[in-house]
Amino acid sequence: MNPPAGGDHFAAWLNCGIYDQPQENSNAVHALEHGAVWDTHEILSPYPGLPAPVVASAWGKQVQLDTVDDPRLAAFIEQYWQSPAAPEPGAPCVGAIDGPGKIG
Repeated sequence: MNPPAGGDHFAAWLNCGIYDQPQENSNAVHALEHGAVWDTHEILSPYPGLPAPVVASAWGKQVQLDTVDDPRLAAFIEQYWQSPAAPEPGAPCVGAIDGPGKIG
């Protein structure tokens, strides 16, 4: 999947937050393993070569959307944020790596 929604990753995860620059896949994938949802688009966590204007990824799952107003985005986040289906549910989403461009 593009961006990746699982697979090999670094030992340190990407701290959850709002980023205005692209992030290292291997840190973001580790955060997905903890139950994070990675929302990428042109402004929020921009990702080069996105297959759609907005892509939300969770461990092993992804949705491609035309706008952030699409109700499927909120439904995806609600279903997969801290999902017990993640490989390490309940693991922290803070305490590791702040990627470049963290604004919140």
